[in-house]
Amino acid sequence: MINLFQPQVGAEELAAVAEVFDDRWLGHGPRTKAFEAAFAEHLGVDADHVLFLNSGTSGLFLALESLDLADGDEVVLPSPSFVAAANAVLTRGARPVFCDVDPRTLNPTAEDVERALTPRTKAVVVLHYGGVPGDVARIAERCAAAGIALVEDAACSVASRVDGRAVGTFGDAAMWSFDAMKVLVTGDGGMLYVKDADRAARARRLAYHGLAQPSGFGYAKISARWWEMDIPEPGRRVIGNDLTAAIGAVQLRRLPELVGRRREICALYDRELRDVPDLLLPPALPPGQESTHYFYWVQMPPRIRDAVASDLYGDGVYTTFRYAPLHKVPVYGGQDAHLPGTDRAAERTLCLPLHPGLSDADVREVARLLRAAVGERLAAVPA
Repeated sequence: MINLFQPQVGAEELAAVAEVFDDRWLGHGPRTKAFEAAFAEHLGVDADHVLFLNSGTSGLFLALESLDLADGDEVVLPSPSFVAAANAVLTRGARPVFCDVDPRTLNPTAEDVERALTPRTKAVVVLHYGGVPGDVARIAERCAAAGIALVEDAACSVASRVDGRAVGTFGDAAMWSFDAMKVLVTGDGGMLYVKDADRAARARRLAYHGLAQPSGFGYAKISARWWEMDIPEPGRRVIGNDLTAAIGAVQLRRLPELVGRRREICALYDRELRDVPDLLLPPALPPGQESTHYFYWVQMPPRIRDAVASDLYGDGVYTTFRYAPLHKVPVYGGQDAHLPGTDRAAERTLCLPLHPGLSDADVREVARLLRAAVGERLAAVPA
């Protein structure tokens, strides 16, 4: 099977893990702090505002918690999003309100977001679909002008930029995911950035049981009774550790190489698929934008999309559609929203395999099989 995603780890990551084993400290420690500092430098922000966590989902939950949402507050987010974003809203007692997206980019425009705003809107969560920054700069401007918090779900966008500025630094908070299917992988893990210093410090406390000052080994010089605890408010334990941070530090150094190979694969798909009838390729990036190239998505008539996916699966190529529209999920309110861009994208889009482990021959084979499946299905099911 040619996989959709595949982590790229090897000797360097294994050597970094071996060093952690040799030090006999696997938990939250110096390598965690070093990884946070390196990632902060990658973003161009202060390390005190960056926190390594056990997952990107934990980052979303902490980001929403830092905004002090109340019952009845509304949070706007694009319908094609991962479930973690809507779950984070619901658990704060707020209501997710889903906005539409551009049917080709699957990213919301500033106008899409504005149409979903009400006097009860307290925050916007924006996803950068497939690693493409989208309209984040304009959305950030509109949110700031309206006094609405902006959280960036940058899970797929670890290397994305707009005019040199890192995606994730436009809003009030942002998170990145490092799970086994992402571009930068640590097995499980994620990073949180919080712009406001006080909220960043609070997020760090909440991520480790709410402790104002960690207790235990290494803190004996800070307090005569280092075992005593100061807990201003209860938290939980969602911090990262030195084992996964060691892997992350290597992956961060390799990031230009990993993203560069993804870019090459996308360009090869573009060349191999550019003349397939009734097949749309991803739109070109706007000037000044850099993508992480997390997804490569194609679009085709809805009457053949599912059958083409089934044909490819039978031929040993795994494809999927991400992300299924959340406004149709009952637990999120089953909203009968009119979101034509989302509906159009959901009926036509298919994500192809994209990871640095693909050879050029693999990419050409995927393209060949896709071309054949589209042609056969169009002939069998005419318009």
